[in-house]
Amino acid sequence: MKFIGDFHIHSHFSIATSKNLIPEYLDYWARIKGIKVVGTGDFTHPGWTKELKEKLEPAEPGLFKLKDKYKKNKALETPFIPDQEIRFLLTSEISNIYKRYGQVRKVHNIIFAPDFETVEKIQNELVKIGGNITSDGRPILGLDSRDLLEIAINASDKNFFVPAHIWTPWFSALGSKSGFDTIEECYADLSDHISAVETGLSTDAPMNWMCGFLDKYTLISNSDAHSPEKLGRNANLFNTELCYDSIILAMKKGNPKLFLGTIDLFPQEGKYFFDGHRKCNICWSPVQTLKHNGICSECGKKVTVGVMNRIAKLSDREDINKRANQLPFNSIIPLKELLSEILMVGPNSKKVNDLYFSVIKKVGSELKILLDLPLKEIEIKAGVELSEAIRRMRNREVYIKEGFDGEYGRIKVFKEDEMKSFVSQKFLFADYTQKAQIKRQRN
Repeated sequence: MKFIGDFHIHSHFSIATSKNLIPEYLDYWARIKGIKVVGTGDFTHPGWTKELKEKLEPAEPGLFKLKDKYKKNKALETPFIPDQEIRFLLTSEISNIYKRYGQVRKVHNIIFAPDFETVEKIQNELVKIGGNITSDGRPILGLDSRDLLEIAINASDKNFFVPAHIWTPWFSALGSKSGFDTIEECYADLSDHISAVETGLSTDAPMNWMCGFLDKYTLISNSDAHSPEKLGRNANLFNTELCYDSIILAMKKGNPKLFLGTIDLFPQEGKYFFDGHRKCNICWSPVQTLKHNGICSECGKKVTVGVMNRIAKLSDREDINKRANQLPFNSIIPLKELLSEILMVGPNSKKVNDLYFSVIKKVGSELKILLDLPLKEIEIKAGVELSEAIRRMRNREVYIKEGFDGEYGRIKVFKEDEMKSFVSQKFLFADYTQKAQIKRQRN
């Protein structure tokens, strides 16, 4: 069956995350987004695994589902919940900060596990070596990435180990601060156990195709969601049996009949795409950084080198089409961001939120709207403006402001003030406006 999976997320036990990162809301938002299998995140935290055991029950082999009694949570009542059974897969991200050859290394890694017994084995091993797994859902361990991989391998041969967001400057296997230039350097004698890498929010597949040394790895994408609403901003497309073994095998082998590619934000929206200094409002392309010798023209300190620069430095291929196994990739702009442009208000405004659920109710799940539905159907059900916005997004007819040094970029489909020139907005807003007027009259 064809479905979407998003595996690298977090729980409410992680620092700086939403309190709504609980199984009920993850199940709910996965339905809204159109995701079939969602990772649990944070399985190393005993409090989170206790909550997962309480609220989830076994489904297909290696997968879990929310117990019916938790689906009836009153806090989740909204105008519309797409009718889809969601599955959970046990995953966790771990932050490894350690020294190798006298240099500090900071690398994030993701572990996929087939069952709670395996999760407990990993937890026990981390506690044995002095790891504090209760202070943060994403624990920080003074453990070499190679040694964490060994623990995962020894706990179960079904565990799947993936280097997280491999190009992020501060915490990744290939980032500008990592000190590693290849996956083999990072994982040493156990590197053959790595068969997939996560591209992260600031890169997409073609950027990674520039590096021939990555050809042996399947490129996967995940949201790294710190709130349920961010699910699916990056995700993976499958055509497999719905079970743990089949999902993992598809990612390991990268078989184009089973692993159908990825869904990605436009990479320029990622907060580490270009180089720069956020405090100094300096955002540079790799060429500009080279021109300034990597020194900020405002404060005189080194700029944060982003992923585009880092990939360019390590690239060994001029023609990306020479990568043999080029799996499809889909570039998206979140639906709320498109509606924000059309309404000309902020994406977190009540107007956008109300219209978002109105569109979902009329048309379908978010990723189905963004990727699959015919434009004519979108126009009939939700208006010519949204149909045109999605047409431009699908054709990559976009306006870009790149992210840098921790600041997200912005991708737009309309020019400044273009929406004001539309002859009529009644197509999209007729029903929405009518309901708003009735509500005001009642009040």
